Amino acid sequence: MTDRRVVNLARILVEYSTRVGPGDRVAIIGSPLAAPLIREVFRQALRAGAHPYPFLGLELMRGLDGLAEIFFQEANEDQLTHVLRTDDMIMRQFEVMISIRSQGNTRALSNVDPARQAVWKRARADLMRIYRQRGAKGELRWCGTLYPTAAHAQDAEMSLEEFEDYVYGATFADSDDPITEWRRIHEQQQRLVDWLKGKRQVVVRGPNVDLQLSIEGRTFINSDGTHNMPSGEIFTGPVEDSAEGWVRFTYPAVLDGREVSGVELRFEKGRVVEAKAEKNAGYLQQMLEVDAGARYLGEFAVGTNKRINRFIKNILYDEKIGGTIHMALGSGYPRTGSKNESAIHWDMICDMRPDGEIYVDGELFYRGGEFLV
Repeated sequence: MTDRRVVNLARILVEYSTRVGPGDRVAIIGSPLAAPLIREVFRQALRAGAHPYPFLGLELMRGLDGLAEIFFQEANEDQLTHVLRTDDMIMRQFEVMISIRSQGNTRALSNVDPARQAVWKRARADLMRIYRQRGAKGELRWCGTLYPTAAHAQDAEMSLEEFEDYVYGATFADSDDPITEWRRIHEQQQRLVDWLKGKRQVVVRGPNVDLQLSIEGRTFINSDGTHNMPSGEIFTGPVEDSAEGWVRFTYPAVLDGREVSGVELRFEKGRVVEAKAEKNAGYLQQMLEVDAGARYLGEFAVGTNKRINRFIKNILYDEKIGGTIHMALGSGYPRTGSKNESAIHWDMICDMRPDGEIYVDGELFYRGGEFLV
C-alpha cells in the first residue's frame, strides 16, 4: 500500500511544480532508494498525457550510490571533462525535469580530491548556463525534491519515521489539499515581492552580518514550490560589484557531501577578498578558485517556510528555514537579472533570529525573522 503522502508529493511535483501536460518529455532522475516516489511521479505523468523517462542511476550525483565516488577516484582528465549525453539531452531538449535526492550515504564524497571535483564542475559550466537560460524562458520546467532515507534522517538526527513526518510536513504532502496550500504560500510571498519591485539598496545587520548590496534593476522571485519542493523563500541576484561588508554563516555549508563550518566572508566591490572557515577551509579556498564568478554573489534570499524549523544538513530544506537569510556564491539565475556566471552555486545560511534586521531603501523591512511591511 503506497503511503498517501508519497502520492500527494508526486501530485504536487507533476500538477503544481512543473505543470506537466500532454506530450511533455519528463525526465525523472533518482536512485533506486526513491523507487516509491519515482513510481508515483511516473504514474501521474502518464495520467497527464506526458512521456516520462525514468533515469535510474544515470545522472552522476543523484543516481546509484557509489558511482560518483568511483568516478572521482578513477576518471582520467578526458573522463572528468566529458559531459554525459543523457545530461546534455535533458538540459537541451526536455520540457520537464524532476530530480529526486535519495542518498544512502550523504558523505560518500568527503575524501574526494576537491581539485578533481572543480575540473568536473568547470566542464559542466556551459550545460548549467543552458539549464538556467531555458529555465528562465520557461522552456525547461524543473523541480528538485527529496525522498526520505535513513542517511538523510541520520544527518538530521532523527529516526526515519520522524524524518518522513518532517519531509511530508514541510511539503504539505500530509495535508488533504496540498496544492491549495502552495497556492496560499504563493499569494503570501507575492505581496512581499510586489513591495520590493523597483527598490535599490539592501542593508543587512545583526550579530553575524554587516553587509550592504544593490538590487537596482534586479527582480525578486517568489519561490513558491515551482522549482524546489519544499520551497518558501524570496530571492534575487544582487548587482555583482555591489556587496560590501562581512557575514558569518551560522550553519555549516554543505556542498557535494563536504561540510564546511564556521564560514566567514568579507566583500569589497562585490568580490570575496577574505574567506575563513573553522572546518575544511582548504575546500572553501579551492571552490573560490573554480572560476572568476565563484567569488561573487549570485543570490541573496530570505527563507520563509515556518514548517522548516531546524537544520538538517540538506540545503534543499535548510535554505528555506523561516527566520534565516542565505547567499549563494557563484552563478545567479538570469530571471533575477543576475549576470554572474560560474560552475558553482553554493548556498550558505545565516540565522537572523532574534536580532537581525534588513533595511530596504532605508526602510525597516524585516526584524528578528519576521517581515514588517
